[in-house]
Amino acid sequence: MIELLSSRAHDGPNAEGAIMKDLTQVVHHPKVSHEGFASLTVPTYRASTIVFDDAEAYANRKYRGPDGYTYGLHGTPTTKTLEAQLTALEQGERTVIVPSGQAGITIVFLTVLRQGDTVLIPDNAYPPVRGFCANYLEPRGIHHRVYDPMIGAGIAELIDDTVKLVWTESPGSTTMEVGDLPAIVAAAKDKGVLTGCDNTWATPLLFKPLAIGMDFSMEALTKYVGGHSDILLGSISVADVAWHRKLKDTTRMIGIGVSPDDCALALRGLETMGVRLTHMGRVSTDFAQRLKTHPAVASVLHPALPDCPGHEFWKRDFKGASGVFSVVLKPGLDAGLDDALSAMKTIAIGASWGGTRSLIAPMSVEGDRTVNPWTEEGRILRISVGLEDPEDLWTDIAALFDALVPAGKGA
Repeated sequence: MIELLSSRAHDGPNAEGAIMKDLTQVVHHPKVSHEGFASLTVPTYRASTIVFDDAEAYANRKYRGPDGYTYGLHGTPTTKTLEAQLTALEQGERTVIVPSGQAGITIVFLTVLRQGDTVLIPDNAYPPVRGFCANYLEPRGIHHRVYDPMIGAGIAELIDDTVKLVWTESPGSTTMEVGDLPAIVAAAKDKGVLTGCDNTWATPLLFKPLAIGMDFSMEALTKYVGGHSDILLGSISVADVAWHRKLKDTTRMIGIGVSPDDCALALRGLETMGVRLTHMGRVSTDFAQRLKTHPAVASVLHPALPDCPGHEFWKRDFKGASGVFSVVLKPGLDAGLDDALSAMKTIAIGASWGGTRSLIAPMSVEGDRTVNPWTEEGRILRISVGLEDPEDLWTDIAALFDALVPAGKGA
């Protein structure tokens, strides 16, 4: 049957002007002129196979280096456009795109650390980081120690000959402490130790880790860069191009790649991140100030508030606030919490942050603290402000906290 179809092919020229049969024409795309076509959007280039002009180019493909194109797993022009835009924002030399923020952290650790080495991580780090260190690195002879996120220059006392990397996260996941990052960087550099930062809360619009001397700046692009709760991506930006090559070698060996479609969505999200972040930061700060006096609230954890640990460092080093903060409830209010959360009409219950929809998540950090035990007895509610009308959001938030107040002790 295929021979019959082929013999009935209509005339159609290939690039050299020869006649192609139908079954060839459906596979080979015709070249069309791009002259006069100029779009404001970045094309989404999808590819697994990358083809080469000749056999010699294919044989020498490894010499194209990490910036060249050799296979779709290692990047397309869409991927590299996102890398270049993030590199500019981070004021770095190169950026690597990875499948998630956690992947960004683990790939840095796997690239830097060897058997017998130690990484220092803060007590307020994203919990899966601690899990990766304990459950994956430790059985392979790579050690970790946990430090007080407010240690500042005191980090020098924890750095011995085995320490190769100090990891930071500021503000910290859920508890929002802001450390003295320049002091940590200075102490680490004095010891010849690398530093890295999970900068997801601030994004490079509010804080630039590489600009203060960090070696690695990691962003969970899933959140503010993506901006619409529909992608999973991460990025690692570096100040030294040599580390870019090493990071790319790690992703290549592990077989890590990202979808160009997700990169295209991240590029779209970047275009509006500035206005989204400004709005969310303004609203989150307003809500945090209002909630401080609510009778159901023990404390509000927001870097823009003067009583938040490290507020002075946030004010010194950051350009503003993002939309994520936490509220510690007074003890004894758990009984009605589930019903009050379920009754919310505008804010959704869910993890992550940075999308257009506002989110709230009940959190517990007691089991994640080893240096300074968490002493607050009430539950923590982490709030991510989205793009809904602030009045609608406040109506929902006020109803939630009012419902938690015992009868006779109204707001």
